Amino acid sequence: MKVKFFAGLFLLMLVATNVVAQQTSPRISTEAELKEDLNGPCKNDERLDAVKKLFVKMGAPESEIKAEKTNDVQNVIFTKKGKTNETVIIGGHFDKVNSGCGIIDNWSGIVILAHLLRTISDAEMQKTYVFAAFDREEEGLKGSKVMAKAIPKESRSNYCSMVNLDSFGLLSHPVILENASSSKMVKFAQELGKELTVSVTPIRIGGVDSDSSSFRKKGIPAFTLSSISSDRKKYMHTANDKIENVNMASVRVGYLFAREYITRIDAGACNMFAK
Repeated sequence: MKVKFFAGLFLLMLVATNVVAQQTSPRISTEAELKEDLNGPCKNDERLDAVKKLFVKMGAPESEIKAEKTNDVQNVIFTKKGKTNETVIIGGHFDKVNSGCGIIDNWSGIVILAHLLRTISDAEMQKTYVFAAFDREEEGLKGSKVMAKAIPKESRSNYCSMVNLDSFGLLSHPVILENASSSKMVKFAQELGKELTVSVTPIRIGGVDSDSSSFRKKGIPAFTLSSISSDRKKYMHTANDKIENVNMASVRVGYLFAREYITRIDAGACNMFAK
């Protein structure tokens, strides 16, 4: 199992290197760089500003970062224009439950999101990318529901897909929350995993949902990528959700796999995941 994991990690790193060679010097984050940003604030009321600062650190102009309040929700949004108006949303929630520091759930997803922002911003992309840090996911997907609802019905066909990043650092390979994901996106991830020799496992967890569901309900293909494990209850939503319990190699595999997945989306048709 370990041999397969490290072979897959090596191949992901090789793919990332090839991306660097082919495009305008996009920066591929190292494990050390990801770890530097992973030690996020343990208090919910400090996380909004922390997300903004992280986006700025990753190259987003402060003037282009939006954090407009809608009712009791304040999402953080940055849009990277591509060559077309075909749009892909990449998101993850920044709020946490009261217990622990919420590093696994879900500062890890925010760090991957921000580092993808830097990598994608450095590259020439066909599609337009919306980077969204969602507020109040733990209270019923409130932030993503606000964003999904705000997309006019007549514009939804222009939204190719949504990639949600939620809870990394427990498992050596990516998993997909199948009950919150569009089937075509799940299949695409599994096929990519086979190509890269990285195990990508769909899982179903009763009573567990994530922000991708808010977009699926509006007809936008979406899926949730994660690396939660069978012993997740030992860490998530507990005092054990802290940086000391994070597997950093797992976080980087999540980042690299998401980067390659998005690269393939960028090269494909906008309707590639449509029903």
